[in-house]
Amino acid sequence: MKRYLEAGKVATTHGVRGELKIQPWADSAEFLKGFSVFYMDGEAFSVKSARIHKGMLIAALEGIDTVEKAEALRGKILCIDREDAHLEEGAYFLADIMGLPAVDADTGTEIGIIKDIMYMPGGDLLVIRGKREILVPRVPEFVRKVDLQEGKVHIHLIEGL
Repeated sequence: MKRYLEAGKVATTHGVRGELKIQPWADSAEFLKGFSVFYMDGEAFSVKSARIHKGMLIAALEGIDTVEKAEALRGKILCIDREDAHLEEGAYFLADIMGLPAVDADTGTEIGIIKDIMYMPGGDLLVIRGKREILVPRVPEFVRKVDLQEGKVHIHLIEGL
């Protein structure tokens, strides 16, 4: 498993003191607010302050104290150290299910391999490639169980998938 995970992107600057407006690639900006260190291009940045504004994270990072320094980070991918993350029971990182086999929750038959995740406005879709490619909504109704120990994702199939 990868230690550093992509968790957002610096969208733009905020204000005149070098704050960054970060688009979260997590369930919510609230998740990112709990981190004390972010990583960009392999460099660690201590978080001086963080708050949420309109679904985005506004963060002040150590050493980034001017608009010019903040502007240089625009478009950069923000990473977190998985060891700093505190996930709730049953929660998982999407990066951890990439490449896992998807199996039929009822029969245990392998459907295919999870090759991608499409982030859609109505919710995420798992892209599963087997005999054919199928898209499965990433909701409990379809994704019945994610077992990282077993290394499988149990999918409930319905007619038409």
